[in-house]
Amino acid sequence: MKNVTITLDEETAAWARVYAAQRNTSVSRLMGEILRERMSESREYDEAMRRFLGKAPVRLKSSGQRYASRDATHERSRIR
Repeated sequence: MKNVTITLDEETAAWARVYAAQRNTSVSRLMGEILRERMSESREYDEAMRRFLGKAPVRLKSSGQRYASRDATHERSRIR
């Protein structure tokens, strides 16, 4: 374990002490858990982004076909 010093304003420090006490833990342990969660979320996001970007692009249309026009795409008469 590594000790780290953080600086908080009085209101935040008071809130953190109460919040930690309600959970029967210390502010230090509380901050460690919060940072560990953020680190895990960041790693999961980075891994998901790598998997997504590693996939081959998907073709939206076959070769030689034209995209639908804006008017055709937003035509609502077929819905009603």
